[in-house]
Amino acid sequence: MQPLRHGACAHIDRQAIAHNLQTLQHRMGLEKTGRSPRIWAIVKADAYGHGLEHAVPALQAADGLAVLSASEAYRCRQLGWSKPILIMGDQQLTRDELSDPALYPLHWVVEHEGQINQLESLASVLQPHVWLRFTGNLHHAGFQAHHYRPAYARLQALSAAGRLGGIGHFQHYANAEDPEQLAAERQLFAQLTIGLPGPVSTENSAALLLSARAAANTDWLRVGLALYGVSPLPGLDGAALGLKPAMAFQAPIYGIQELQAGDSVGYGSTFRAERPLRIGLVQCGYADGYPRAATLGCPVHVPGGMAGIVGRVSMDTLSINLDQHPHIVPGHQVTLWGRPELPVENVALAAATIAPQLLTGLTARVPRVAQTPETPASQPDKRHQ
Repeated sequence: MQPLRHGACAHIDRQAIAHNLQTLQHRMGLEKTGRSPRIWAIVKADAYGHGLEHAVPALQAADGLAVLSASEAYRCRQLGWSKPILIMGDQQLTRDELSDPALYPLHWVVEHEGQINQLESLASVLQPHVWLRFTGNLHHAGFQAHHYRPAYARLQALSAAGRLGGIGHFQHYANAEDPEQLAAERQLFAQLTIGLPGPVSTENSAALLLSARAAANTDWLRVGLALYGVSPLPGLDGAALGLKPAMAFQAPIYGIQELQAGDSVGYGSTFRAERPLRIGLVQCGYADGYPRAATLGCPVHVPGGMAGIVGRVSMDTLSINLDQHPHIVPGHQVTLWGRPELPVENVALAAATIAPQLLTGLTARVPRVAQTPETPASQPDKRHQ
């Protein structure tokens, strides 16, 4: 009977998530602005692929969670979250959802007129807090500048009638990684909202890490990517910002091939060995979410050092060069990204993509398991031999 094979697995370090939140809070404190902005911890896309069940317990020090849909909000409540939840998606919540005490305290981003119409027709004793979104330079959703104040006036009337818990001002930056453009976007929004009461939520991870003083002068910060140990700033990895990777994506080697000069590897024979070469077959592929665009030399980490991909990534297998690692045998674990030795930013660069796409692109067949001290794999699994 053949032994069971264990495929790719994402190990989630909850302590790293808690550490990263604390690091971001500390960064604000260093600015000593006299203000104490609150933090929305972004957990949309199943906590950037890490799993809500792992992220929510690690984010207890946050002031609220931000999600994209009511279904995500319900999951957070089921996981025991009792603080505010912000729903940021452009979907209209149903009357039942807006009237459901289980979702409260509820904050809702208002991005179009249909949502205001819905709020005006809602008869409920519950009072959602709404955030009016400015479309800004991003132009994905929200109100244009000439529609923003009329929309605010309609919401203000609802608030005066006791039907809203409050009105805030909300914007997504298009260029938070660029200091000059970020400053221009901040100024535009500040001018738009002059004389309009209400808290402000505009700053994301990149804006906070780029200019903490300006970010700390708003009321609610929205931090997502940095919570998971990934840098939102080009040219830097998370470690350079004091962050710890929260995901270690690993898979086992299930076979070894000894190639001769001229032998090819993988579909399309895109790689041919120029000399005798030892390669390892890793039980992971694009069906797990590993990027098919990863090219020759894309880094992986094996016990003892770095290795690189050879040949084309297939649905269930990727091949790596083990010429410098004669001790590696079937059963050894390969780290595909996420430990300090191999930041996910490095893999994203080699695969011509971005780290958030890698994290959120892991498929459902990849289990997310809580990391334990025994997680680091240095010895082979005997069942693979």
